[in-house]
Amino acid sequence: MDLNEIYTELILEQSRNKRNKRELKNPTHVELGHNPSCGDEITLQLRIVNDIIEDISYTGHGCAISQASTSIMIDTVKGLKVKDALNLSNKFIAMVKNEIEDEADLEDLGDAIVFESIKNLPARLKCAVLPWYTLKDIIENDKKEGSFIP
Repeated sequence: MDLNEIYTELILEQSRNKRNKRELKNPTHVELGHNPSCGDEITLQLRIVNDIIEDISYTGHGCAISQASTSIMIDTVKGLKVKDALNLSNKFIAMVKNEIEDEADLEDLGDAIVFESIKNLPARLKCAVLPWYTLKDIIENDKKEGSFIP
C-alpha cells in the first residue's frame, strides 16, 4: 500500500466516522464554519472548562475531505489547553500553505499530517482548513454563541 492509498483510506474512514459528529451537551462555545465555494458547512461546539477543551464535536455536512479534517482535528485537540489547540490550528494552516520546511515540526499534528499533500490540490485546500480556521476563530474571538443560532 503506497502513501496515497493510506491517505485515501484514512480520509474515507474518518469522513464516515460519526463518533465526533454529534450535538454537544452544554457547549460553552459554538461557531458556524462555511465554505461558500463548495457548500461545506460545519458547526463546531466546544465545552471549555478551566482553559481546557473538555469536549468538542461538530454537526453539518460537506465533502469527505472537510468531514475527515474536522473529525481528525477534534481527535487532535480534545483535552488540550486552549492555547495549545490554537498553536496546532496555526501549524496545520501553515502546513497546508507550505510554510513549514521541517517535517519534525509537524509531528504533534498526529493524523492531521495526512493533509500535508492537500497543498497540491488548491481546489480542496479550503475543504481541509475549514474546521481549523473555525476553531482558530472560536479561540481568538472567544465565540461563545458564534454566528450560529440553534
